[in-house]
Amino acid sequence: MAESQTELIISYSACLFQYFIYYSLGGSEFLLLTAMSYDRYVSICKPLQYPTIMRRTNISILLLLAWLIPALHVVVPVLLGREKKPCNFSLNGIFCNNSVLKFHCVSARVISVYGLVVLLNVALVPVLFILFTYTKILIILYRSSREVRKKAAQTCLPHLLVLISFSCLCAYDIMIVRLESDFPKTAHLIMTLQVVLYQPLFNPIIYGLKMKEISKHLKNEVNKSVQLFS
Repeated sequence: MAESQTELIISYSACLFQYFIYYSLGGSEFLLLTAMSYDRYVSICKPLQYPTIMRRTNISILLLLAWLIPALHVVVPVLLGREKKPCNFSLNGIFCNNSVLKFHCVSARVISVYGLVVLLNVALVPVLFILFTYTKILIILYRSSREVRKKAAQTCLPHLLVLISFSCLCAYDIMIVRLESDFPKTAHLIMTLQVVLYQPLFNPIIYGLKMKEISKHLKNEVNKSVQLFS
């Protein structure tokens, strides 16, 4: 039996716009996680200076930069890509990722080098900064009481879980472009759906479990379910 295939049609300009939204939001995620790690670092390592350092103005600047810097980085390859007409426009996935830059007949070395710069600025450097802040936090917690360590763990653990999961999904997105021709289409589709859906669905759960109200409500629901089926 012949395999049935469903083709989804999207224009090249719309694909570039999707590429811009996807990677600018991804970069913002890393920078927002960086801002959160800095907030944890100041609150735990410099508690007396926290009201001075984390003022509303400073927080607004950090949030603005977290959204603006990735957008300014990603818009450059989008503008360069608009000037070149693609000679092969065929997507193996369900959205436009880094593979959109391979549609041109001649690969631009400038865009490839610039992509590495973007990856360094909006992903690798923020991750290194987060690791640095948490190293400082762990040193402080090692010298603190058990109660302080417990409270810090409740605050920091969800942040680290989100960072690890998001970093793994981003690493997959980068590697899949290199292995696109050797990667099974079914596995590619499943992993792509995880990239799109996994993080937005699990972030509220990971962050929400540390809230007493949500945890208490979940425990009550579990107890009700156990009593119902017992």
